Amino acid sequence: MQVEGTVHRYGRDINTDVIIPARYLNVSDASALAAHCLEDLDASFTAQVHAGDIIVAEENFGCGSSREHAPIAIKAAGVSLVVAKSFARIFYRNAIDIGLAIVICPPAVDEAKSGDRMRFDSETGYLENLATHRSYTVDPYPAFIEHIIACGGLVAYTRERLAESEIASAPHQ
Repeated sequence: MQVEGTVHRYGRDINTDVIIPARYLNVSDASALAAHCLEDLDASFTAQVHAGDIIVAEENFGCGSSREHAPIAIKAAGVSLVVAKSFARIFYRNAIDIGLAIVICPPAVDEAKSGDRMRFDSETGYLENLATHRSYTVDPYPAFIEHIIACGGLVAYTRERLAESEIASAPHQ
């Protein structure tokens, strides 16, 4: 997977209540969640984010409750990648499960500013800040995680695997 987008830069300890406020947790429609993504932290986020954009943040991104609404809102808002110094463990897993690419790269975070453009290749682990002409290497995803993200999340990945196994086990004529 290759992505390129504009950076939206945030600080540390961005918790799931800030990513998607609790007052919207009764909403299950991804586009409705996207409309409120980060609104209590950055009221202009949804007006400025475009498909493919990248969130860059300090330590402990996604801390707080374990709700899947947070990565769903981010992905549905158009964000293709989150780069941070560290992630809350449950957010990391939820992001992969819904097909949101995330990487840990402290040097890239230190040097990125809002408005920069970044490019990422998940197969090679190559991350580049196009504004500063700096490049970074992150550990590429294991093949199965790359495939989960490429499928759009764990549910789609599982459906694909089940369909493959049904085809493979079907009687041949």
